[in-house]
Parts: sequence; C-alpha cells; structure tokens
Amino acid sequence: MADAREPIFDPQRILFVLGAHQVDFVIVGGIAVQSHGHGRFTRDLDIVPKLELLNLSRLGEALAELEARPFRARARIDVTDPQVLRRVPQIVLITRHGRLDLLSIEHLAGAPRSYELLRSHAVEAQVDGRTFAVAGLDDLIRMKRAAGRDRDLEDIGALTRDDDELEEEASRST
Repeated sequence: MADAREPIFDPQRILFVLGAHQVDFVIVGGIAVQSHGHGRFTRDLDIVPKLELLNLSRLGEALAELEARPFRARARIDVTDPQVLRRVPQIVLITRHGRLDLLSIEHLAGAPRSYELLRSHAVEAQVDGRTFAVAGLDDLIRMKRAAGRDRDLEDIGALTRDDDELEEEASRST
C-alpha cells in the first residue's frame, strides 16, 4: 500500500532535476504568479513542456529520477514514456519533492496557440544561479482569466494593481 502522505513540496529541487536533464519547459500557475511578484501559497509546480520527442525523452528521464507517479490515479501509467507524455493533455504527478503538473499547450485555456509563442513571451527567472523560463505576465493573466477560478481572479487582481492601489492598501493595513 502506498504512503498516503505527500512529500514536502520543494519546487526548487524539482526545477533543478528538470534543468539537469535539459528539459525545455515554461513555468505557469502559482509559481509563475510568485515570480511576477505576488507572494501566494501553492502546493504544486505547473509546467508546460515543449512537446518535441527529444524533449519528452529528457522529461521522462527527469521524471524517473524524481520517482514521479500519477497522483491519485487508479490506472498504472508509465509517465517516463515520451509517447504517453505527448498524448495526455494534463498529468498530475507526485514526485519525491512534491506535486508536479504537466500541462499541454494545446489544451491550456488562454495560452498562446503554440509552445514557441509561450516561450518567446516568457521571462527569465533566476533560482540559485540557474535560469528558468516563466510565462510572461500577459500570457499568465490570459490563462488565469480563462481558468476563471476564484484563486485565479484574485491572482489577476494582485498582478494588475497599480502603484496608487498598492499605496492605498498599505495605508489601510497600518
């Protein structure tokens, strides 16, 4: 029987393994929101990998190193198989460093119509001397708006506040 406890979420360790395997991907979701300056809590790392076979092979190798397996799935899925990674629009995984969600650009609401566009709009984020691509602010807001969940709408509000709004909020909290 599998251990029901989730590992402690450590996105930096997941990112470093993906980077060590030279996986081409863009960070989206809560970690991307944090990268754009809104400090909100998240329990997973959401990425959009490039759906090229070589890249998916590298991703499969990284997932093997991370001991990734489907999160709460009943069926056994080989998440290290590049063909599986190419066919499935979203895979929610649990790794030895916490949750990792793989999202396909083709099925990601509000995203640019190609990975190349998402990547070209991305900004670079530094994590302990390593560089990672993070969805650009405009793309991130479009994806959040398309998702439409309360959390996403709150993220949009936080990411689009101007200096006057921030100053007013700060004066109310003192």
